[in-house]
Amino acid sequence: MQIIMHPFSNPKMSAMIHTSPSQPENGLTYAQSGVDIDAGNTLVDKIRATVRSTARPGADAEIGGFGGLFDLKAAGFKDPVLVAANDGVGTKLKIAIESGIHDTVGVDLVAMCVNDLIVQGAEPLFFLDYFATGKLEPEQGAAIVAGIAEGCRQAGAALIGGETAEMPGMYARGDYDLAGFAVGAAERASLLPTRDLASGDVIFGLASSGVHSNGFSLVRRVVEKSGLALSGPAPFDSTQTLAQALLTPTRIYVRSVLEVLRETGGIKALVHITGGGFPDNIPRVLPENLAAKINLAAIRVPPVFSWLAQAGQIAEQEMLRTFNCGIGMIVVAAPEQADSIAQNFARAGETIVQLGMVAKRDEDAVLYKGTLGL
Repeated sequence: MQIIMHPFSNPKMSAMIHTSPSQPENGLTYAQSGVDIDAGNTLVDKIRATVRSTARPGADAEIGGFGGLFDLKAAGFKDPVLVAANDGVGTKLKIAIESGIHDTVGVDLVAMCVNDLIVQGAEPLFFLDYFATGKLEPEQGAAIVAGIAEGCRQAGAALIGGETAEMPGMYARGDYDLAGFAVGAAERASLLPTRDLASGDVIFGLASSGVHSNGFSLVRRVVEKSGLALSGPAPFDSTQTLAQALLTPTRIYVRSVLEVLRETGGIKALVHITGGGFPDNIPRVLPENLAAKINLAAIRVPPVFSWLAQAGQIAEQEMLRTFNCGIGMIVVAAPEQADSIAQNFARAGETIVQLGMVAKRDEDAVLYKGTLGL
């Protein structure tokens, strides 16, 4: 693997190495092998202000060092537990690459990590990214980092580090991959899920913004089967191209969840609905003696899922296990605090729906009634 530079490393050092006067005449160079250090330096210059815009208490988001620093005390924590998560964007990147739309997948990258932090009651503190490509194109890279910075601003996390790798032979020109790493913190006493989950607790769902970042291998098969062009109008939304609609960024729930946690203290558990959907993710927070009863008819299914189900002839159970189907986050609350929590989420800008309740488990951990409005 040929790492051209750390985006936040010292560009002067890289330039000195690249222009060494001791190079023999007709000798091979790194650039001739397909790695352009100057392009990496250009990218650093382009993203410097963008990265700086993510500064928060505890981190200044300045670039230039070998590692990023974070001061927990400056962030206001007294007895913190650190929580870490990492993720990628998956084959949703193929749609970005094929359509040339690169400024939204960075939001997805951050969202997939920070939404995993918040379900444990942790406030995201800082984020690091890894960007690998066959041929570094500074404009493309700057658009990707702009999306990452936007996701960090939405989550209140500082972008304190990252790595850019130009690897000819590993990736075709134009192709790239992304990975993200987030660290958050929670006061020890406020970690989720709580230990008092009980039969009768209320289950809410927070609406998703669309497909988010899971199931895109199946999405791309449906697009292929439909014969539709990514540059043409979306069959479920004529105001956007199909690519634009499918690239709608994953919703980041951090600010609303933190607000409701601090305002009510009544959330018992949260579930980020990612790969595996309801049946694989909800049981992760439930004790072995409890189950979730979900009313599928209560879900307001976005049109993109109806199109996917119809165009791909995808069965309801497969939809539920592959996609979020309109619910990106599950909230479990005590019944006496349910109304307050619902009102607070609505004030925080979330579309919230009551989906069901927690009950004693007989066999399955997730039980359904009704059907999805596909």
